[in-house]
Amino acid sequence: MKFTRRSLLACTPAVVGAPLLGLGRFAHAAAPLTVGLIPSEDSRAMIANSQAMMDMLSRSLDMPVKPFVAADYNGVIEALRSKRLDVAYLGPFSYVLGTTVADIEAFAVAETKKAGRTSYHSLIVARKDSGIKSVPDLKGKTFAFVDPSSTSGHLFPKAGLIKMGFNPDKDFGRVIFSGSHDSNAVAVQNGKVDAVAIADRILDAAIAKGLAKREDLVVVWKSDPIPESPTVWRKDLDPALKKRVQAAFMDVKNIPWSDQGELNGFHPTNDAAYDIIRETAKTLNLDLRKMK
Repeated sequence: MKFTRRSLLACTPAVVGAPLLGLGRFAHAAAPLTVGLIPSEDSRAMIANSQAMMDMLSRSLDMPVKPFVAADYNGVIEALRSKRLDVAYLGPFSYVLGTTVADIEAFAVAETKKAGRTSYHSLIVARKDSGIKSVPDLKGKTFAFVDPSSTSGHLFPKAGLIKMGFNPDKDFGRVIFSGSHDSNAVAVQNGKVDAVAIADRILDAAIAKGLAKREDLVVVWKSDPIPESPTVWRKDLDPALKKRVQAAFMDVKNIPWSDQGELNGFHPTNDAAYDIIRETAKTLNLDLRKMK
């Protein structure tokens, strides 16, 4: 699939929002800080599982915080571009794509208790009874990526396949984009597709939720470490607010957050940390600078 600035902004999906948090305490406060979340799972579940994070940020900032979940990655990027969001949690590739159309910058990255690191892996997973044991076995099979803008659900697995001599555009029998990692876990578990791309930590979460069974699945391919999903802000936010927001994220510790699981906390990051994503994009002949 060809990525263009036009395709990124072709549609502005509906955005799901939660009520303002702590509204009574901030009845006379300025506009809330709006925080966008990528749709790695059901939108209501995303907001519910991020509630502790939003509450902690709200207390630290002493201002209301309002979370949003868009219908897809592009919806979050467009909301940042149109200044409907102040801060957002993006996938690494969706962040790099987002910098080509929106004036945004990475400033924080999460470390989970389970991983104890600020990186993760992309996996290609199949059912054990599919007969798929290695990448060549994928030829002619049905396959599900997550989203065209997904790092672990599209960019890295597709680039990895190409490096191994497998042509994802020709060698699969059929390819779909499911829209979420959870959907991929369910699809491969139920035999709707032969194999899927999925982030390792989200597969672990899907298994914990009963959406898939580890004993039924086999890992066909695993990527090198990928820098964790960044939290980004609009560059035009007030500098004083940026300092407060980064400090608030650095104060977040020991709480559950969405598909990340329990967090140790956040670490500062910057745009250069995601150059590996740009390099991987070159494997797919994606010139991000010329996307328009």
